[in-house]
Amino acid sequence: MTVFPRMPAPPGTAERAAPPAPRLVPLPMLVVLVLLATTPLWLARVGLYPYLALEVTIWMLFALGYNLMLGTTGLPSFGHGAFFGVGAYAFGLLQQKVLANLWFDLAGAVLVTTVLAAVVAACIAHKRGIYFALLTIAFGQVFWFVAVKWHSVTGGEDGLLNIVRPVLDLGVVRVDLKGNQALFYFCLAVFSVVLFALWRLVNSPFGRVLSAIRQNELRAAYIGYPVRLCKWASITIASAVAGLAGALFALAQQSAYPNVMSLHSSGFVVMMVLIGGGLVSFWGPLIGAVFFILARDVLGATTETWLLWYGLLFVAMVLIKPEGIAGMWQAGVARWRLRSAPAVAPALPLDAKGAAHGPL
Repeated sequence: MTVFPRMPAPPGTAERAAPPAPRLVPLPMLVVLVLLATTPLWLARVGLYPYLALEVTIWMLFALGYNLMLGTTGLPSFGHGAFFGVGAYAFGLLQQKVLANLWFDLAGAVLVTTVLAAVVAACIAHKRGIYFALLTIAFGQVFWFVAVKWHSVTGGEDGLLNIVRPVLDLGVVRVDLKGNQALFYFCLAVFSVVLFALWRLVNSPFGRVLSAIRQNELRAAYIGYPVRLCKWASITIASAVAGLAGALFALAQQSAYPNVMSLHSSGFVVMMVLIGGGLVSFWGPLIGAVFFILARDVLGATTETWLLWYGLLFVAMVLIKPEGIAGMWQAGVARWRLRSAPAVAPALPLDAKGAAHGPL
């Protein structure tokens, strides 16, 4: 067998380096967690109320899970609030009807949401595009209708009331979660675990398969990937995270209402992901959730029609910069790097013998 020697690289060129491996804990994750952990120190000084940090953390968790479907897999769900509401109702019902234990109720809420999501995902995972979106709306409206009409279980339009904040039992220490600050740090701990898990999932081989499905579902199927099974898993995982966020929301609100399962509430998380830039960045949903909650409070303090102005802002963002806030940041960083990069001298022409000659 003839072995051909490796040809040397042409002068002045460098071999392509392998892409660097992702860090165990990326810098943006540390920044987000530090900012959230220090909110009790500076939130009141900027004119905001302490409960805001708790609400932002829960909605960031909800948006982060939803982005696994929309931003990573390319599945546009417009009824995802149904699973958020299922988690809230499941937590409250387990606490009031079965066992008032924090860990049991949280795990039960996630389990109930996961089972229902797995059934729904099995019905819609084979659809694409507008048909998939319409089916998510239909299933979302079914869950909302059940929550409104099943008065004996859900409380109907009045909702499920009297959900208490139980004591957090860690074995060696017991923490009372009745205060907003204690509950905030508990939700922050849960959010940190899910954030790290989803980041590792998105950067895993399975996450790359989901990205391939988003780019071209037919080509991914022709290569041999189980597209329908991967879509089913993406929907189920995203819905389980939504159920966890809904359970924490019921714990924070001490109640569960059917309006969190409505179509317009499902649209809120879609706007968070899109305006934050979830289609181009893993961190986009976090930015979008913060932007949405702050815009709601700032605009809501100015006018009762805050949703109108936020909707106009959302339309302008989609028309001018569809990549969202994260896309604007990435474009700005790319321009800054281009300007700060050293200028490269143009290559001189070569004659027939390969010698370089300057201008005559």
